[in-house]
Amino acid sequence: MHPQTVHTIDQLREVIAAVRRAGKTVGLVPTMGALHEGHLSLIRASKAECDCTVVSIFVNPSQFAAGEDLEKYPRTLASDLDALAGCNVDMVFVPAEEDVYGPQHATWVEIGSVAEPLEGKRRPGHFRGVATVVLKLLNMVTPDVAYFGQKDYQQLLVIRRMVEDLDVPVAIHACPTVREPDGLAISSRHAYLSPAGRQRALVLWKSLQLAAELVEQGQRRADVIIERMQEVILSAEDAEIDYIALVDPETLEPIEKITTRTLAALAVKIDGTRLIDNCLLG
Repeated sequence: MHPQTVHTIDQLREVIAAVRRAGKTVGLVPTMGALHEGHLSLIRASKAECDCTVVSIFVNPSQFAAGEDLEKYPRTLASDLDALAGCNVDMVFVPAEEDVYGPQHATWVEIGSVAEPLEGKRRPGHFRGVATVVLKLLNMVTPDVAYFGQKDYQQLLVIRRMVEDLDVPVAIHACPTVREPDGLAISSRHAYLSPAGRQRALVLWKSLQLAAELVEQGQRRADVIIERMQEVILSAEDAEIDYIALVDPETLEPIEKITTRTLAALAVKIDGTRLIDNCLLG
């Protein structure tokens, strides 16, 4: 049976009020739909920790920069609801765009330094859109806990910063990146890859594994590690590197010498599709 699906904020608030009156805790898993095993792992984490799990499905237009894939982003509500039926989700919130952004909408959340490098530099306005929609969803659902994946590592830092700076009464729980058996980080954007492109996309994970091996073998120079990662990625014939970065996991400041835990993060186009991945080294 499909979970209860609500479309309006008033309806959502009514249901949440009833849950609160019963003294139950609420977990929120915000998604853009096209659900996959990565999303389901967040839902399982919420189910294990909260009495009531709400999944939101909303393709947020404000986080797509001009020329990005908003129009062709996969929208698969029917199969998403089927997947959620198997997870015993308590409620699915599917708002309309005009409910999320009214005709007079003029307020945006700008995050400082942690939103500026990497994705922030390549996708102007992206984190403004992410932070704004996440804050709106947190205000609509008022969860005790919200769940995000570490695959979008910078997004996680941006949301943590926002929640701390704006005193939002919610705990942010990060869940590990879910990978296919061959190591590829699961993503809704894989729908765009040809079977051959899907195979070539493995260079992202291979390059991160190489970085981890080099650090284990005692290599400390970031420039050497990045160069070796680059070789692995460019072994895929159509790979276009957007960035490869070794950065501080808290501030995302570039690191020259690895002396402590370091985030390796990359964005690469394969088959014309932009994919991101990351792992912690050391």
